[in-house]
This record gives sequence, C-alpha cells and structure tokens, in this order.
Amino acid sequence: MSPLTPAPLWLRLAAAVYDLFPLIALWMLTAGLFLLAVHGNIDVAHPPLAYHLALRGALLGVTAAYFVISWSRGGQTIGMRAWRLRVVAADGGALPWPRSFLRFAVALISLLTLGLGFLWCLVDRERRGWHDLAATSSVERLPSA
Repeated sequence: MSPLTPAPLWLRLAAAVYDLFPLIALWMLTAGLFLLAVHGNIDVAHPPLAYHLALRGALLGVTAAYFVISWSRGGQTIGMRAWRLRVVAADGGALPWPRSFLRFAVALISLLTLGLGFLWCLVDRERRGWHDLAATSSVERLPSA
C-alpha cells in the first residue's frame, strides 16, 4: 500500500464548505427543538439572555458532536468523504475521541484568529494546521477508486 499524501488547504476548505449543509440541517433541527420546548412563546428577535445562551451552547455542542463523532469513527465527515480526505492519528490509525475533541477545540481557536491556524497548512511541510499539530493528526488524501 502506498503512503497517502497530505491534503492541500484548498481541498480541506472544499470539504468544510460541503460540511456546512449537514450542519445547517442540524442547527435548524436544534433551534426547532428549542422553540418546541418553549411552545413557540419566545420573541426570536429579542430572546431572553438565558434562552440565547442555551441555544448558542446547544448549537456549539451539536457542531462539536458532528465533527468529533465523524473524526473518531472512520476519520471522515460527510464533506471529507466527498473529497476523499481522512483524518488520521500520527501512527496512521483512527483518532480517539479525546484527541478529536481537542482537534475541534483548537480548530475553533483557529477560526477566532481569522483562520491563522488553518493557513498554517501553507507553511507546514506536512500541511498540518494548528488543530492537527495539537491533536497529533493529519488530513490525508485518499487514492482514487
């Protein structure tokens, strides 16, 4: 079996855009469940602070669950499957869920720094971002079928 090649940044971004579609569906479902829980008796334009914070926390939790579960069970999100990418641990095996969670947390920090952690892929020899370095993982490009 030939070694896999590190995925370029443009492919990672393409997979991330693709992942927005299932995430939007999950976010809509989560927001719908929140509205159902309060029987729709909420001014969504000016929600109470507790409702607003709880909804934001739930949306972040759903997003984290999507990525952590995908990366630790098969190494691929839906977007990564479409673009033939896979997250692997440094030893080439599956990434355990605690390291998947760390990867998600550092990726979130990378977003908050205007994408600097993702742009790091352009200077790292093995095309790893901050989240890959923190979780000792990499994103590999799978061979064509």
